[in-house]
Amino acid sequence: MVVIYLIPLVLSIVLNLFFQRYFIKKNKFDEVVLRSSHTVLATRSGGVAIFATLFLIIVYYYIQANQFFDFSVLIPLGILFTVGLYDDIYQVDFKLKFIFQLIVAKILVDQGIIIETLNGFLGIYEIPYLISQILTILLIIFIINATNFSDGIDGLAISESIKCLLIVIIASFNGKFLGYNFIFLLIIIATLPLYYFNFKRNYKVFLGDSGSLLLGGVISIALVVFINELGSITSSTISTPLILLGCFTYPIIDTIYVVAKRIANGKSPFIADKSHIHHIIINKGVSHNTCLLIISGITGIFQILLLYYITG
Repeated sequence: MVVIYLIPLVLSIVLNLFFQRYFIKKNKFDEVVLRSSHTVLATRSGGVAIFATLFLIIVYYYIQANQFFDFSVLIPLGILFTVGLYDDIYQVDFKLKFIFQLIVAKILVDQGIIIETLNGFLGIYEIPYLISQILTILLIIFIINATNFSDGIDGLAISESIKCLLIVIIASFNGKFLGYNFIFLLIIIATLPLYYFNFKRNYKVFLGDSGSLLLGGVISIALVVFINELGSITSSTISTPLILLGCFTYPIIDTIYVVAKRIANGKSPFIADKSHIHHIIINKGVSHNTCLLIISGITGIFQILLLYYITG
């Protein structure tokens, strides 16, 4: 059983090295601009390695006729990855990225990834199908962008993504989405090597938009399925917004804060700047590593309490 999980880990390491060298050979480095949090050479190839690992493993199981979940979910994830990769290399207008995110969200909804309940929020449980579609589409787009927004310092986006997916895996009830759990675990394993590549002194490897959009898509699927799973447990008293906030604490809070601040200042919420909470902490003289520990530590406490409440 351990070998099953060692294979994607080794594969991810190999692919990270391969794509990093390829990007370096093609002189595709992450440009250092005013809002950058780094000053060293880095490639935005991390997302390519994660997606390639996921794709190769799924292809293997597909050939073996072992379809333990709907493999077609790879199509919308592939769209997010492709749009992100194109943006990493050529730069894409945020409006075009938003359109593709909307398309992906609708595809996922049509595939059955849809919020079925608010779990008692404002006294509401089951919601009409049309409203469910709209809420789910908005949520998916929000989570995708929240993941992308949190990718501002070394290790932050991957840490928050991994913690969120771990909560969903650990708190899963009655094996209803065992197949999805395998994919979530596969994503976690494929992402782990980025800790090493993220924290190198030079020739770093970043997630890039290809990675952050991909992870955002995976997390949105995980959260929607998790919400519905908790909604099927009659003893659950945690409303949908609290579930979302508990699982993906920092990216959600940071995104709400940043978007509200940009709109208040008459700026587009999609134009990148250094107004994120992690930037504010770093500007106080805190190192990147310490900032990561502070954010992940504080949010981790709330996530542990949530997990204890759900599984207790």
